[in-house]
Amino acid sequence: MRADLVISKVDEHNLQHLLHLIEELARFEHLAPPDRQARARLERDALRSDPPFSAFLAFLDSKPVGYITYYFTYSTFQGRPNLFLEDIFVHEGARQRGVGRELFRFCAQEALAQGCGRMEWSVLDWNENAIRFYESMGGKRLGWFFYRLDEEGMKGLDR
Repeated sequence: MRADLVISKVDEHNLQHLLHLIEELARFEHLAPPDRQARARLERDALRSDPPFSAFLAFLDSKPVGYITYYFTYSTFQGRPNLFLEDIFVHEGARQRGVGRELFRFCAQEALAQGCGRMEWSVLDWNENAIRFYESMGGKRLGWFFYRLDEEGMKGLDR
């Protein structure tokens, strides 16, 4: 890893950097950022003794420039856990400097350390730069469709 790059676990001292970068990612993806309630849940969950996700920040020259969040799922076919990379984001001014590559490698190392059979993630179909990045890292595009049922949709199933 580069000497000027540090990857640190999110804690109470750097949590605000994570929240700011999550808002930047939302803007980049043309999505609504976490509202006040979601932000409060993120803060609470990130600092739990048994957090539902792991979060790490990338500091380049001591400045927060990127982050990753991931959690573990389970493959019944492999009988092993999988690491699902929920978010990987590098601030625009720090791109093309190897930060994303190091964050991605960090996730892969964590997956191997936890005995995972695979690492998975999703990417927006219009994000050609991310698609090229993932493919350059050896990622393979699957022939699966990604579906989502939001809270209203789940509630609607009871009607």
